[in-house]
Amino acid sequence: MKKTLTINLANQVFHIDEDAYIRLKEYLDRIESHFSNKEERKDIISDIENRISELFGERTSAEKQVITLQDIEEIIRIMGDPVEIGGFTASGPEEETTTPGTRRLYRDPDNRVLGGVCSGIGMYFKLDPTIVRLVFLVFFFGFGIGFLIYIILWIVVPEAHTTAQKLEMRGDPVNASNIGKFMRDEYEHVKKNFKRRKK
Repeated sequence: MKKTLTINLANQVFHIDEDAYIRLKEYLDRIESHFSNKEERKDIISDIENRISELFGERTSAEKQVITLQDIEEIIRIMGDPVEIGGFTASGPEEETTTPGTRRLYRDPDNRVLGGVCSGIGMYFKLDPTIVRLVFLVFFFGFGIGFLIYIILWIVVPEAHTTAQKLEMRGDPVNASNIGKFMRDEYEHVKKNFKRRKK
């Protein structure tokens, strides 16, 4: 018989073994200790918790309702060691991950002109969004169906809201290291834009 706890992770309730809870808490504490900036840390931890919550959801069912230590170890392998987030491994500078992630089609809210369809397609096929926009214009003016196709795709293709979805849109693995890098890049981008507007 094992003691289980109920936790709330990213507004989802999960039942978890006590051993698994201790391991998960230790993992999240190690991730949190890597970020000195309080705002940056809060956003990154939130995105990592959202991703862990998604992975918990994949591992629970009507037959299996408790997250075990084995599940936590598997999730930690997927997410990566927190040491990698800082840009350095124990042996030195971090090497680029060669394992590609799953590439999914989303509308890109960050580079959109209208609905983000063209920039999302460009990201999916590794094309410049301008080329995709030109193709849609040719179909719109040349054949008259470009607008209809665009509207259908706008309705059907989901928008990338979370960091995990934006990483999937790029084809990057959704792990702690990439979430940390993505959030740092976003934070720096917002800081630069803010400084530019202040001038």
